[in-house]
Amino acid sequence: MRPEAMKRRTDTLDYLQQMLGELRTMAEAGRYDMLAYLIEMAYIEASDIIRGQRPSRIQGEQGDRTARVPLKPPRKI
Repeated sequence: MRPEAMKRRTDTLDYLQQMLGELRTMAEAGRYDMLAYLIEMAYIEASDIIRGQRPSRIQGEQGDRTARVPLKPPRKI
């Protein structure tokens, strides 16, 4: 990876981790326990990637894939 790309990646991860920390604090203050937990898991994941303890992608994964569920157009009531 080029140095500029590595710096941008690190900056992005640092920013995400900071925002996740703030969101976690807000969720805890509002007593949204499950939301706080899920945000905490994302925070830990970002930390692990930053420290190099976890890859940023799962091997074999081709990127984000959404469920390929066809959507029906809305019907008139």
